[in-house]
Amino acid sequence: MVVLTARSENTKPQGRLTMQTVEIGSETLCIRSLDWDRDRFDIEFGLQNGTTYNSFFVQGDKTALIDTSHRKFQELYLDALTGLIDLSTLDYLIISHTEPDHSGLVKEVLQLAPQVTVVGAKVAIQFLQNMVHQPFQSLIVKNGDRLNLGNGHELEFVSAPNLHWPDTIFTYDAKTRILFTCDAFGMHYCNDYTFDEDSELIEADFKYYYDCLMAPNARSVLSAIKRIDKLDVGIIATGHGPLLQHHLSEWVNRYQQWSQEQTKADTLVALFYSEDYGYSDQLARAIAHGIQRNGVAVELVDLSDAEPHEVRELVNQAAGLVIGMPSQANQNAHAALSTILAAAHNKQAIGLFETGGGEDEPIYPLRNKFQEIGLTEAFPPILIKEPPTQVIEQICDEAGTDIGQWLTRDRTIKQIKALDNDLERALGRLSSGLYIMTARKGDVKSAMLASWVMQASMNPLGVAVAVAKDRAIESLLHVGDRFVLNVLEEDNYQSLMKHFLKRFSPGADRFAGIKTYSASNGCPILADALAYMECEVTMRMECSDHWIIYSSVQTGRVAKIDGLTAVHHRKVGNHY
Repeated sequence: MVVLTARSENTKPQGRLTMQTVEIGSETLCIRSLDWDRDRFDIEFGLQNGTTYNSFFVQGDKTALIDTSHRKFQELYLDALTGLIDLSTLDYLIISHTEPDHSGLVKEVLQLAPQVTVVGAKVAIQFLQNMVHQPFQSLIVKNGDRLNLGNGHELEFVSAPNLHWPDTIFTYDAKTRILFTCDAFGMHYCNDYTFDEDSELIEADFKYYYDCLMAPNARSVLSAIKRIDKLDVGIIATGHGPLLQHHLSEWVNRYQQWSQEQTKADTLVALFYSEDYGYSDQLARAIAHGIQRNGVAVELVDLSDAEPHEVRELVNQAAGLVIGMPSQANQNAHAALSTILAAAHNKQAIGLFETGGGEDEPIYPLRNKFQEIGLTEAFPPILIKEPPTQVIEQICDEAGTDIGQWLTRDRTIKQIKALDNDLERALGRLSSGLYIMTARKGDVKSAMLASWVMQASMNPLGVAVAVAKDRAIESLLHVGDRFVLNVLEEDNYQSLMKHFLKRFSPGADRFAGIKTYSASNGCPILADALAYMECEVTMRMECSDHWIIYSSVQTGRVAKIDGLTAVHHRKVGNHY
């Protein structure tokens, strides 16, 4: 085992960083980046025992690197890697998923190994193209595809979307019986032991990691476990924490048990699409994102290889169905559509979208059949006449939001009624101003009425806005995004409030009939607003059913010096 250690002049904020290089199988090395003192991962959860970022190297007749490391390990990681292999001879770079803690050094590896072929799911390759901003050779793989490295190392790829990113794949090497799973089955735990010798030492971190990252995608966990069940796995090589070998079946059984418990009460949407046809996968994932914004589970099923009994079982469990039109020539997809129609019932919601492959199954005859059964149409059919743009993706996201909101309407009402009467009246006495947030990203614009707004800092000047997770504008409010906070005026806000409170169909122009002009950050300013502030999102904090969006204020202006801000007085505090 090789250990490298680094301490820089700014040791206190960065913490102690070390490296391990350990042989874990025949011609297979684990390159572990140990982050001993990290105390928080993203913004979601705190860490008690640091974390590791695990990368792997497999040497057959050809060579493959599986994942890289976090950018903070750039010097240490590249030193370790170049000590193992002449990167000008590296054949493949396999990307399990593109989250920065695993792909943070892809660009640097490509610079040292421009000849390498990057291997990943279709979505991962698309993400990487936007991340590295340089051409590279690529190989798109899907579930069941194989890559022969020679000398017995034939890698098989397992599709595992949403664990916990949409582009996740597992990689299995039958020669060493090692399954490389990236985030799945991992944990944020840092120590010198490569494997899980002491299960009691790490079980709390294993469960904590599952709860934070995997539980929201419990159905995807179960799908992945089903796909790997046929594999003879001796080691699970995770992307974080110790590798799993000594208590392997116990860890997998726990994931399965926890996920089964998690899904019992799930509201579920079954989303059927054709992964390799048209733009089906891209549109399906945009719709799924909107659905999940409402806390509704989504299971994505490829119509091209769906088994009839699995389709029937899934439709029976689902509260909503979303279908992307397959190719007219896809016989298996047609059989699956027949199964869906036979199992669907009138208490379900339905949504249909074209996939733009050029030979899509006609959407309206299928729509008529679902209407005859009595399903509720959650959003109008989405018709694709050109390659998807930002606007089309936003329409899909908003369509998913609509079906999610429809399916959770009873839950929302129940939550509203759950508060104690005295408490809800007391909360209602918290008054607030009235504002319209307007945002733009590329060709996509959106807006929402906001009342939970406050100044949050003086230096730099900052404001915080609470945005419900099921708001369509949420996707335009990530770190680095910009928006305008329009302040509504007392005695001159009713028409604007009425307009922006109404329900818009997916893709509808929220500014139709409203006088606007463009801010310097490109977002719309409402001409009838009392004042406006141009803001840039610098931080997001998750708060149950809302995001707290903290933003720095870049500039602002008051239209009427003696004007007063419109104030929102509620009678109860259990809804807006």
